[in-house]
Amino acid sequence: MNLEWLHPDVVLGSVLYAVIGVLVLWISFAVIDKLTPYKLWEEIVEHKNVALGIVVAGMFIAIGQIVAAAIHG
Repeated sequence: MNLEWLHPDVVLGSVLYAVIGVLVLWISFAVIDKLTPYKLWEEIVEHKNVALGIVVAGMFIAIGQIVAAAIHG
């Protein structure tokens, strides 16, 4: 059984890439929130705008795929 993925440098690299990915997603959400004429979070949570929630979910999926492709090479 090959346990190379359990080495500390591999685990640390994976955690670091995960943190970078989450930061990029958060920053992109903040930028898109500033570009829109209304507050995305308030519109989704307080006004229960399901359609906007679906659009934001699609945005997160797309940005997540872009980040994963950039990390993977």
